[in-house]
Amino acid sequence: MDYLSLYVTLKLAMATTVILLIIAAPIAYALAYLRFPGKSLFEALIYLPIALPPTVMGFYLILAMGPKGAVGRAWGALTGGSLLFTFLGIAVASVLYSIPFAVQPMKAAFLKIDPRLLENASVLGLSRLAAFVRVVLPNSASGIIAAAILVFLHSIGAFGVLIMVGGSVPGVTKVASIAVYEAVEAMDYRTAGLMSLCFIPISYAFLLLVNRLNGDSKHGA
Repeated sequence: MDYLSLYVTLKLAMATTVILLIIAAPIAYALAYLRFPGKSLFEALIYLPIALPPTVMGFYLILAMGPKGAVGRAWGALTGGSLLFTFLGIAVASVLYSIPFAVQPMKAAFLKIDPRLLENASVLGLSRLAAFVRVVLPNSASGIIAAAILVFLHSIGAFGVLIMVGGSVPGVTKVASIAVYEAVEAMDYRTAGLMSLCFIPISYAFLLLVNRLNGDSKHGA
């Protein structure tokens, strides 16, 4: 059993989930309530990782984050290091790869809020930011939790985009999905089976929780 790759996987999933809970909420709010030029183009860009093959996305991230890419050059100038084949690099890739799974449930939850609550907030003189913090977020808890679970599950199952950007550096970028793939290549089916088995109860329990949250939300509506 490759416990180190399991640790890297859980560490990556937690980091991705926390980061996306922070950055996806305002994006979802903007898509749900604001009108601005190019909104449909921006929304399509946010959801693009769902349609792209992971290796295609990984290829373009290599171009952007490599030593000749804009992001890679900027990072190298600031730190003297590289983003490729590092934990930070796969964290960036994981965030970009999973962002639709955070934005979509949050947007759906925001749109279910009774418009009268936002109207009352406006009448009371709350700014958009204050209404977002004091009205939208507290009334969208189930959607936010569902988004966190979906992002976590999507992150622990990522493979193509991570192996393109991070390779398989033990203890750094080698996640469980890559370890399972390498075990199968080496015909070590026992290790591959044990590692795969670890994720079945975790994924199943989280999916049951998502279904429960969705059921409660519909019942409440």
